Amino acid sequence: MRALQLVEDRKLETVDLPPPEAPGLGEVTVRIKAVALNHIDVWGWRGMAFAKRKMPLVVGAEAAGVVDAVGPGVANLQPGQLVAIYGARTCGLCKACREGRDNLCEHVSGVHGFHLDGFACEAVNLPARLLVPAPPGVDAIGAALAPVTFGTVEHMLFDNARLEPGETILVHAGGSGIGSAAIQLAKKTGCTVITTVGSDDKMEKAKALGADHVINYREDRFEGVTRKLTKKKGVDVVFEHVGADTWAGSMLCLKRGGRLVTCGSTSGVSTQMNLMQLFQQQLKLFGSFGCRMENMANAMEKMARGIVHPVVDATIGFDGIDEALHRMESRQIFGKILLTLD
Repeated sequence: MRALQLVEDRKLETVDLPPPEAPGLGEVTVRIKAVALNHIDVWGWRGMAFAKRKMPLVVGAEAAGVVDAVGPGVANLQPGQLVAIYGARTCGLCKACREGRDNLCEHVSGVHGFHLDGFACEAVNLPARLLVPAPPGVDAIGAALAPVTFGTVEHMLFDNARLEPGETILVHAGGSGIGSAAIQLAKKTGCTVITTVGSDDKMEKAKALGADHVINYREDRFEGVTRKLTKKKGVDVVFEHVGADTWAGSMLCLKRGGRLVTCGSTSGVSTQMNLMQLFQQQLKLFGSFGCRMENMANAMEKMARGIVHPVVDATIGFDGIDEALHRMESRQIFGKILLTLD
């Protein structure tokens, strides 16, 4: 079968690998239909793995496919069923896993496509417990965006920040995959949405997704515009995933008692913080990583009902991966790039 492997930093190759064997106890063979690219793919591609890994490594952390065969002991999945794939290899046995807090697994083996072989291949065997069925009305692209793109945002906004109708939220990088999802989910919740983008051509696209106010951060200081829009009161929630470049400004944008939730650090992993501002303003900071499988199911249910929709910049084949990663690295995209295997 065809697979896309990282053989060394910034070098990907399409290779032929043996197809998976018959699924074992509790396993399912999934024929991959779509892989969504994320910044974690860019990190792995340019060598920022932060953990031991062995190359060659099959890439791809976020994907969906169709069940091809089921192994002994699998009763909840059937051949032909479309499923979204949870991107981390959790143990399924620890207290966090048993309670449905999958992203707090105490014995996680790693993230597929980053520490472990990923999903940019024609077929793979996986534990059935890591597969979330897609409801009617959701296609392979929508299901492929459930594990990271929409699942991450569901977890950030609703599990952690506890976003409520009527609140005001600042969403950074509205043209990114998770930014485009956050705009939609926050607006459909009944919030006023302020977002930042890096170019004028992205402004109208962000407004079309539901953003009430769009700031080109290359032309205006987002914290100044945000405080002006909120009459110096600040926002209830900041959706942060940029990191060092925006951290101080994000803190300034929060109202008294406001919440900042973050899942990323693309501009740097270290920053300074004003501790007096933190405690005097009684701000709340939430770190968020990945999602729970329930978040994936909730996201796909909203897609099925037409509440949110995937924002796709481009679909590519294996031969388009290098250009896609370069575009992502330089932020020349709006929404998601998907690798399709049909």
